[in-house]
Amino acid sequence: MTTLKHTWQDGFIQTNDIQLHYVSQGQGKLMLFLHGFPEFWYSWRHQIPEFSQQYKVVALDLRGYNESDKPTELEAYQMSELMKDIEGVIKGLGYDNCILVGHDWGGAIAWSFAYNYPNMVEKLIVLNLPHPAKFGEGLRTFQQLLKSWYVFFFQIPLLPEWLIQLNDYEIIETAFKGMAIDKTAFSQADLEAYKDAAAKRGALTAMINYYRSTFQGFFNQSNDDWTILETPTLIIWGENDTALGKELTYGTEEFVRYLTIKYIPNCSHWVQQERPELVNQYIWEFLN
Repeated sequence: MTTLKHTWQDGFIQTNDIQLHYVSQGQGKLMLFLHGFPEFWYSWRHQIPEFSQQYKVVALDLRGYNESDKPTELEAYQMSELMKDIEGVIKGLGYDNCILVGHDWGGAIAWSFAYNYPNMVEKLIVLNLPHPAKFGEGLRTFQQLLKSWYVFFFQIPLLPEWLIQLNDYEIIETAFKGMAIDKTAFSQADLEAYKDAAAKRGALTAMINYYRSTFQGFFNQSNDDWTILETPTLIIWGENDTALGKELTYGTEEFVRYLTIKYIPNCSHWVQQERPELVNQYIWEFLN
C-alpha cells in the first residue's frame, strides 16, 4: 500500500507486559496520538508530518490493533490497562509528559489518562469524543441510545466479528465512506489499509473487546465521579457525527477549567481525516 510509505519511522515499545507498534517523526516535546475504532495509527496521516515540524510525533497502534499485541482476555481491555499502556509509552520513550491527542476511543483513553495521570499531560486535545460525564449523561437519553446502537450489538459474542468480515470487510469501508460528508476524504487505498488492519489475526475481536470490557462503565459513572480537570483542553468536533451528537459537548465547561471547543460544520465523526487542514489549524492555535 503506497499510501503507507512516508518519511515517518516504525517502532515498537514494551509497555505494561505487551508490545505496541507506533510510527514517529520529528524531534522535541512528545506529542502522542491515540486513534479510535476501527482505525489504527494511519488515521493521523495528515497530522504526523504537520506537527513533526515542532514536536516528536508518535502515533500508536493501540493494544489489539494492527501491528500491536492482541491479548485475548476480555479484562485486558479495561480502561485501567489502556491507561497503563500510555504511561509506559511516555516513560519508555524517555519523557515525563506529553501533549496528548485522542480521537474516538483514543479520546476516551485520553480523557481518563488526563484525570488519572495529570502530571503526564501538558495539554489535552480530544476529537469527537465527549467528556466521560457528558457521555454518561447522553447515554441516559433515548436520542443518544439510538445513535449508540452498535455498543449494544457488540455485546453479542462472535456475531459482530462474523458480520464485519463479510464481503471482504465491506462494512468497514461503509463505516468510513457512509458516515463521511466529503466522500473524497478516503481513497480506495486508505480504505484497504483499514480493512487490512482489521483482518490481522485476532484484531477484530480485540477491537470489539474495548466495547465489551467497558460496557457497564458506560452507564455506571455519575457526574460526581469527575472533578474539575485543570489540564488545558481543546475539543474539536465534526458537527455531522452520526454516532455522537454535538449536544454531548454542551456543559463540558463544568468539568474542564481551561476549555476551548471548535466545531467544524459539514464534517463527520472522521474529523481529522475529512478536514485535516482546519483540524491542524485549530491544534496549532491551541498549542501556540
